[in-house]
Amino acid sequence: MRQIVLLAALLAAPAAAQQQAPFVIAETGQGYATIDDAVTAVRDGTATILIAPGTYRQCTVQTGGKITFKAVKPGTAIFEAETCEDKAGFVLRGRGSVVDGIVFRGYSVNDGNGAGIRIEMGDLIVRNSMFLDSQEGILGGGHETVRHITIDRSTFSGLGQCETENCSHSIYLAVDGLVTVTHSRFERGTGGHYVKLRARRVEITGNSFDDSKGSKTNYMIDLSEGGTGTITGNTFVQGRAKENNSGLIVVAAEGRTYPATGLSITGNTATMAPGATGNPAFVADFTGQFGAPGQNQLGPGIRAFERRR
Repeated sequence: MRQIVLLAALLAAPAAAQQQAPFVIAETGQGYATIDDAVTAVRDGTATILIAPGTYRQCTVQTGGKITFKAVKPGTAIFEAETCEDKAGFVLRGRGSVVDGIVFRGYSVNDGNGAGIRIEMGDLIVRNSMFLDSQEGILGGGHETVRHITIDRSTFSGLGQCETENCSHSIYLAVDGLVTVTHSRFERGTGGHYVKLRARRVEITGNSFDDSKGSKTNYMIDLSEGGTGTITGNTFVQGRAKENNSGLIVVAAEGRTYPATGLSITGNTATMAPGATGNPAFVADFTGQFGAPGQNQLGPGIRAFERRR
């Protein structure tokens, strides 16, 4: 009888170990001690990696497959400081990625681009996540497989810098396709722009840009090479500690790669924080293709539109 009980205990041990593992592949129930072990196990398949509550000084590189990284309870799976390839906490170059409910904080690397997420290949969806106190929140794109990036209900706080040769930003993406940013909060920037996009199309709706506690920040939204789409239903507070206070939304300051014809900027609200100075343009356009913004609610000290060359 004793031998039977002992055998049963030994057989149950692996299952118990899996249940206690912080990273579990939902489809198989297999548990892993590190996030990178779980990602490697997916190979080029499709899987959801469930992440238990905890603070992890780990990073991972996704080199294939379609992977959803999902916190078991949003906001309790925290990745901090540790970067892979001297780039980011998550370096993503699979066939597609979803990041859901995860906190990224404290990323810094020598070139100034330490990020929570570095997207290099495949489409990306980020939702219910937080990016805190780092050089960059989400960085990447530029590859032909990156066609659509969606960011929803996420927070970006304490991000950006211009102390190195190239500035970094809360979000910096290059996509010859569509970037969607919805219902997210941007605050307390520490340099650079809040949203910097080199994108053909954008949908930026229902977000909050609060620069009242920002320091050395620049534009709220920088469509660096033009682009069309919609910017609507957002609220903006222009801070007083700006490095560049000339504009809130700036179109094609660095080039005219993408036409701005049809770009719609309407239904937004913008005010100046107490002590903020200057007379910024709500929209500044370098393309000559953007006629003028639609109806927006602008507080004292903010001009509706400026054409620049």
